[in-house]
Amino acid sequence: MSSLWFVLARLGRDRSALLGFVLILALVIAALGAPLLATHPDDVFELHPAQRLKPPSGQAWLGTDRMGSDIYSRLLFGARITILIGVIAVGASLVVGVPVGLVAGYYHGWLSDLLMRVSDIFLAVPQVVLAILIAQTLGPSLPNVILALSATYWPWFARVVYAETRALEKEVFIESTAALGASPWRLTVLHVLPNIVSPIIVRASIGMGFTILTAAALGFLGLGPPPPTPEWGRTIAESREFLPDAWWYAAAPGLAIFLTVMGFNLLGDGLRDVLDPRLRRGGSAGDG
Repeated sequence: MSSLWFVLARLGRDRSALLGFVLILALVIAALGAPLLATHPDDVFELHPAQRLKPPSGQAWLGTDRMGSDIYSRLLFGARITILIGVIAVGASLVVGVPVGLVAGYYHGWLSDLLMRVSDIFLAVPQVVLAILIAQTLGPSLPNVILALSATYWPWFARVVYAETRALEKEVFIESTAALGASPWRLTVLHVLPNIVSPIIVRASIGMGFTILTAAALGFLGLGPPPPTPEWGRTIAESREFLPDAWWYAAAPGLAIFLTVMGFNLLGDGLRDVLDPRLRRGGSAGDG
């Protein structure tokens, strides 16, 4: 608990990280409180032709879309989908990538080479391109988007864990534990893994932003959840034919994606500075 308070105190002194935390907190509040915060919670999936493409007003704070639905309300419910995609995709990538990195980092020989070469194959292709290929093959749906993102992001965790495990294997406490007869499972899970949690947390935070951005790209291309699901990327795609007259139609979800990705990137930078002071702060917006 004291370590948690130390991290929070350090983040509180970093304005950029604090801004990222506030943005993510706002996203979580919007998602959890969507039924209470939405001005038209019952009309998110309804069709109202008479109200279509209305500009922002007191009745529709961010205007209405081509279905006549309130964009503000749909954004709030879309935040739920955004968090769901990011958490499950990054979580699944952790479940696959961390064990692969541990095994490849601790064991030498053909098994390590095989696991790392497989991850290199995935890393050789841009994640967006590979995710589009998988999503296109499986078909547009929310589970398929999550599967495509998970299948393309696990190598990043595998690489991080592999490098950190190799760096720790020559440490005195690891060699001493091995000399006492500890099994490889005990060494990797109880001794190596707790000492590499920090870079894993940083990678997960930055990965959330990148995964959400990739999910929005899939939705924009029509490979995400089908309509009338209030997914932010699909909303931007639907707004293209109404630009520039109905500018609010694209501006609202575009700003939501921008703030969400920036929030996770800023928080990831802050966590990297606190948890791993060896690394200098650098731009992570384009970091996968």
